[in-house]
Amino acid sequence: MYRAHLDSLIVSDNTQVVTDMTIDRDACVVGVDFGTLSGRAVVVRVRDGAELGTAVHEYRHGVVDQVLPATGRPLPPEWALQVPADYLDVLRTAVPQAVEAAGISADQVIGIGTDFTACTMVPVTADGTPLCDLPEFAENPHAYIKLWRHHAAQPQADRINELARRRKEPWLARYGGLISSEWEFAKGLQVLEEAPEVYAAMSHWVEAADWIVWQLTGTYTRNACTAGYKGIHQDGRYPSDDFLAELNPDFATFVADKLDHPLSALGDRAGALTAQAAEWTGLSQGIAVSVGNVDAHVTAPAAQAVGPGQMVAIMGTSTCHVMSGDVLREVPGMCGVVDGGIVPGLWGYEAGQSGVGDIFAWFLRNQVPPAYHEQASERGITVHDLLSELAADQQVGEHGLVALDWHSGNRSVLVDHELSGVVVGQTLATKAEDVYRALLEATAFGTRMIIDTFTDAGVPVTEFVIAGGLVKNTLMMQIYADVVNLPLSVIGSEQGPALGSAMHAAVAAGAYQDIREASDSMGSVRRNVFMPVQENVEAYERLFHDYLELHDYFGRGANDVMHRLREYRRAALEGKS
Repeated sequence: MYRAHLDSLIVSDNTQVVTDMTIDRDACVVGVDFGTLSGRAVVVRVRDGAELGTAVHEYRHGVVDQVLPATGRPLPPEWALQVPADYLDVLRTAVPQAVEAAGISADQVIGIGTDFTACTMVPVTADGTPLCDLPEFAENPHAYIKLWRHHAAQPQADRINELARRRKEPWLARYGGLISSEWEFAKGLQVLEEAPEVYAAMSHWVEAADWIVWQLTGTYTRNACTAGYKGIHQDGRYPSDDFLAELNPDFATFVADKLDHPLSALGDRAGALTAQAAEWTGLSQGIAVSVGNVDAHVTAPAAQAVGPGQMVAIMGTSTCHVMSGDVLREVPGMCGVVDGGIVPGLWGYEAGQSGVGDIFAWFLRNQVPPAYHEQASERGITVHDLLSELAADQQVGEHGLVALDWHSGNRSVLVDHELSGVVVGQTLATKAEDVYRALLEATAFGTRMIIDTFTDAGVPVTEFVIAGGLVKNTLMMQIYADVVNLPLSVIGSEQGPALGSAMHAAVAAGAYQDIREASDSMGSVRRNVFMPVQENVEAYERLFHDYLELHDYFGRGANDVMHRLREYRRAALEGKS
């Protein structure tokens, strides 16, 4: 039920206490989604979830994966960094622009919520200053934010997995049997071993989702979501000191010295907006700031998918698959399962694909002939639109290709970022639209692998909901429906994560009792928008078995050529430096 009155709002010591606050029917909240390339703010009306205004700010530095801005020196392979000032610029620009676009006054906003793509890690001092902002560390790449898709910690992840298997660590099964190189421990161990001076100066190893809340409230709050999924926090504890010491003696106190912090539940109030943050955003000092969260996890309530078996795929540069379940199961290759990781009272499951939209963007940027770009420009459409139009005329299997969607490695179910992309069946007659469609299909097959693995493990997927920018590609959506043989529902918002963050802000501000109540009133979904076509389902079933054969051949040890090629590349690049 919508609560029309909030008796009191307790705020932190550095802001005034607001009491007897009336929340009227025009009250609004702001959600900010910090993505890979940009930050997006949306102003949402509390009573019904109406999105009144949005704004986007592109990061000035984007993804730092070629050269370090401060030095111009090349970065090694598999590195991906970001600059923290880019995130603050989102608060300074996108939030006030969204409020202006909404046509409301700032004093109508009662709360702000944020989300990030995890696992994005910030090494900071005791007061939250990123080490890269200090002159002595400006030229050290390890002092910068390690973006989620920083995969250079794979050797450390391999050692963590090997040791955990040997010691039969009980927490390993909660992550499908493998810890990713993207996560907190692997990246932290890489900093220790490659830049011990940075590690020594680091007071906290902080998820960006928590760092931005720190900037908004002046208080460090660690959210339970990233701690559970990316920080190996299970059943109230992290991996033991003796486990960490066996990895590296200097890593023994990593949890106690760099990571450990009281955990806050999703939807809780992290604190109040400080005077400085109010100046950045143009919002009122003292309004509620919700606990940080992950883009995929906040999207599930926004899509009204908070029940068991409702899987949400948030499709963008990568895809994250999240779903709640009423049973605890060990699902091979999942990214994690956390009690209350999405909504209270249910087990939250996560899986994902490291590359989806990134793969299509790479193909357009590097593989599509100029004639296609010229034709698209003449018609006033994008090259994506042109290739989708041409590919849509094909029957299933007409292009004679099958591809593996591993251009950015495999997150689920193999959890191996040393794997790489493959296209089988190319001839001198193969056209750009043929490969484009094969890549669309490959990502659908990757999602099918995830759904089948969950179902086989006793966590059946009963509904499949799509969110994210790729939902606009109707060819892709139909391919997914046919490949997974499930009706596809579509979130009713183009700003799923930002809407979900705004909903958590509404809960933090006291407008709703919990996120389920907020989801009922503020969430939006269109059911069964894309239905499987039986003829295509049967054709894709045959093609999927070819994908599966390649998947297991290259991904499960029959042929390790992909790993060897990565080693050859690293050695060659090191020889040039």
